[in-house]
Amino acid sequence: MSQPPGPAHEPPYPGPLYPGATTPPPEHPAASAPPPQYPGAGAASAAPPYPGAGSPAPLYPGSAGPPHQYPGGPGPGGPAPQYPGAAAGSTAPPYLGAGAGSPAPQYPGTGSPGPQYPTAGTAAGGQDPRYPGDPGPGGPGPQYPGTAGPGPQYQGADPRFAGQQPQPAPFVPRPAAAPDDLDYRHQGSRVHLASHQRGTDATAVGQLATQIPGALVSLAVVSALALGIFGTVVGWLVIVAWVASGALVFHRPTELRFARHVLKLRPPLADERARLEPIWREVTARAGIEANTYELMVENSDDLNAVAVAGHVVGVTTYSLNKIPSSNLAAVLAHELGHHTGGHAWAGLLGYWYSLPGRLAWAFTRGMARIALAVAGVFSAAATGLLILFMGMFVVAGFLVAWYITIPLVVAPYLLAWAGRLGELRADQQSAALGFAPEMAEVLRHFQAEEDAAKAAAAGQGKKLQEPTGLAKLLSTHPDNYTRLRALEPYLQLPR
Repeated sequence: MSQPPGPAHEPPYPGPLYPGATTPPPEHPAASAPPPQYPGAGAASAAPPYPGAGSPAPLYPGSAGPPHQYPGGPGPGGPAPQYPGAAAGSTAPPYLGAGAGSPAPQYPGTGSPGPQYPTAGTAAGGQDPRYPGDPGPGGPGPQYPGTAGPGPQYQGADPRFAGQQPQPAPFVPRPAAAPDDLDYRHQGSRVHLASHQRGTDATAVGQLATQIPGALVSLAVVSALALGIFGTVVGWLVIVAWVASGALVFHRPTELRFARHVLKLRPPLADERARLEPIWREVTARAGIEANTYELMVENSDDLNAVAVAGHVVGVTTYSLNKIPSSNLAAVLAHELGHHTGGHAWAGLLGYWYSLPGRLAWAFTRGMARIALAVAGVFSAAATGLLILFMGMFVVAGFLVAWYITIPLVVAPYLLAWAGRLGELRADQQSAALGFAPEMAEVLRHFQAEEDAAKAAAAGQGKKLQEPTGLAKLLSTHPDNYTRLRALEPYLQLPR
């Protein structure tokens, strides 16, 4: 059934009228633009007003803006929101509770301001919803999978999906400690302490005796410098102070500073101490030594090694601490305890300290001789020859006049190396006497395997490792591994 035409600006509306209506519905008050079209209506069809509208349509709750319009219809206060497919550029009513002029939400597919749903961009200036930790209005909005914008903000961070930015390195757990296979014979039992906690064996006495010529030269150097620079009174005070300074070898705080700053040792961490101390207590209990007599320290190193320092410090490498079984670690610690109880550690450091000024003076003299030869070589070969002749005559005169000083100085390095080799064998025997002979032998075989592997690697590259030969072997402070293994055979009870 056809409907009577409306006003001149209103095209015929083909849809049904409200129940009981015989004339076209009245136009919404203050309408000044073409009304919206019902879905499927022609371009000239008129849209029905609100049911029974005699006054402006209700607003959204709390809104102070224009009355609500049907989709597409302009109202007294401005354009109304658009349903999907509406032309871009029109705006929608504000959010609930928003004042007039607030940006209105848009449905998917629109280009106007509003929350951005999946695949919607933010170029239109709309404000996106915020996630926890988002920096607030004006900051980047949430990003759903497949979009190119920034992602949601979690606790102030800006995480991206996998592959969009570098991820932090995965946590690498610390490797498990080496197996604890030590036979704790004295765990929980009473420990019988030896009457002498430290001693001085023949090796320590030999080291001290060998260092006497160097100490006398050092005393001469210190005396000449002190008396020449500070005068008689202050000079003698300096000499006495230097002689008394050897007592610092047994001063625990000085030892710890020396170990930290010179030898680069550090106190063990809590987990390192938890592994190290039970093994050390077992070793000292077998020897009858009070464990707290010595200070345990750690060296950051990938070598299997340990060191006895001065009078109270025992250092062990991180490799030894974390990689080898507890029984082998106990054998290494027992070896270092042997150096302490035999007096090797403090005797070696004391001799080193008192011979230091003499060695510095000798190094200075050699440096000046090299400079003199280099300068003479610039002028002529004859000048160089004369300078070498003069130096040779000076050395020969020293041997003839003060042979009791020069000869011991020349022989001293070889004697010290020999005493060092004896000290290593005695420390191995101390470890074996405490019941660690098999474990000490395993450590020595490990050293030999490392040497053999290094030689094989060098041979594979066409090289050859330089080994000490002739007199150089006599300057080695450690005997070779096979010599040490042969010295352990009586404790190993190997069948012949």
